[in-house]
Amino acid sequence: MGLRDTYAYAIQTAKGKFQGNAEEQEGKLHFKGTVATEAEKNEIWNAITTIPTWERDVVADIQVTGGGATTPGAATAAAKPAAQEAAKTYTVQAGDTLSKIAKDHLGSAGAYMKIFDLNKDQLTDPDKIKPGQVLKLP
Repeated sequence: MGLRDTYAYAIQTAKGKFQGNAEEQEGKLHFKGTVATEAEKNEIWNAITTIPTWERDVVADIQVTGGGATTPGAATAAAKPAAQEAAKTYTVQAGDTLSKIAKDHLGSAGAYMKIFDLNKDQLTDPDKIKPGQVLKLP
């Protein structure tokens, strides 16, 4: 089956980089875990987006630890919410705008430039974001 092949490609890409679980459950590919760098996270997301229906067939929670920390993200979030919030990211979905993301995650659509400023390494225009991009949030 073609979909299973693309699932296998995404899972294979994650091997050796991803600390967590990547498996097919009830017809969906579930990723939950951590990687050491943003580049590794982006590599896995690029593999995920090769799945033609990834937006409805993939559930992913991939956190960047920033250097191989072995503490699970959930435990870190419970123990140190301020530190976890500093490393917060969001994966752009179809139909998103920076204003919508800012409203949903920062409480104000007008805060979109904070997101843009944090992501100038991958954004050149606040009106041009693409599904699958992983944006840092303040």
